[in-house]
Amino acid sequence: MVRALRGDRPDVTPVWFMRQAGRSLPEYRALREAGGTMLEACLDPATASEITLQPVRRHGVDAAVFFSDIVVPLRLVGVEVEIAAGRGPVFPEPVQTAADVARLVRIDPSLVEERGESIVDAVQRTTAMLAEEGERRGEALPLIGFAGAPFTLAAYLVEGGPSKDHLGARSLIHSDPSAWHDLTHWLAEVTGRFLALQVRAGASAAQLFDSWAGALAPADYRRAVLPASAAALEPVRALTVGGDRAVPLIHFGVGTGEILADMASIGVDALGVDYRVPLDAAAARVGSHLTLQGNLDPALLFAPTEVRRAAVHETLAAGLAARAHVFNLGHGVPKDTDPDVLTDLVRTVHAWRAS
Repeated sequence: MVRALRGDRPDVTPVWFMRQAGRSLPEYRALREAGGTMLEACLDPATASEITLQPVRRHGVDAAVFFSDIVVPLRLVGVEVEIAAGRGPVFPEPVQTAADVARLVRIDPSLVEERGESIVDAVQRTTAMLAEEGERRGEALPLIGFAGAPFTLAAYLVEGGPSKDHLGARSLIHSDPSAWHDLTHWLAEVTGRFLALQVRAGASAAQLFDSWAGALAPADYRRAVLPASAAALEPVRALTVGGDRAVPLIHFGVGTGEILADMASIGVDALGVDYRVPLDAAAARVGSHLTLQGNLDPALLFAPTEVRRAAVHETLAAGLAARAHVFNLGHGVPKDTDPDVLTDLVRTVHAWRAS
């Protein structure tokens, strides 16, 4: 996995899934039925590490993705937020005016590290468990850390919760550019520190999720969002081993076909591509110097076996246009997915060889 992210092409294409930890797994649901909120599960090291390992054991994927949520760093610094079942992150006090932004950005981002002991503990527990599982399988199993990009976090904060069009955030970009700048660059520092915290604790790769970047016009993305996304990765870029960057970086967004080249421009090693753009088309847009990650349409998890396997082969063939390929879905695992389908998908990927 890490070799592929850095540009080497292994004989077997590595595979992992976004949202693989939880959601569709009966063992996850059984664990969560014991009680507690989603955020409490994220902040309990024993629970978070166990959930992170569940899909590795069941599906045989080549990496674990840390079980957390993009709003966890905001909770760590004291922002009131809950994850409502069936809805997502909810902020009782939306950040909608310059005065709201000014109050928020007075919070010290270094509180992420000061209050992040549970995250460090969870990552360390997880990497130890992955080492045991990897020894059993005879291969290294890395942990992927992740964090939310400033625009996606801002979209939730401004709206107070999920939105179909993110009109509030898009409006603030134009109505008060100064407040928008202050908000997104503060978020960049908070979420960047959260990502770096995971890497220092032992994560072997890091992904920045910008789930809602596709809602923006390309010019607005370049002007008002991309600089903050680049800033969010700086704390991880600063971590080095022997003079080289400590871990490879992945940048992913949804509906971002028109801005893929921009997303690739901020010094990342791999670009996650959603299911709307074929990987060979994405490679033509961003060049051959990046690893591509993706991008099977999650809807194909509900298709007949022969249809799904043919689509997997098509995706793998298209991935040959990039310097290397990490197989993934073009977004997250739907909660109603049959776990056996995911296991079969992993085996299909691993069995494929370029002709």
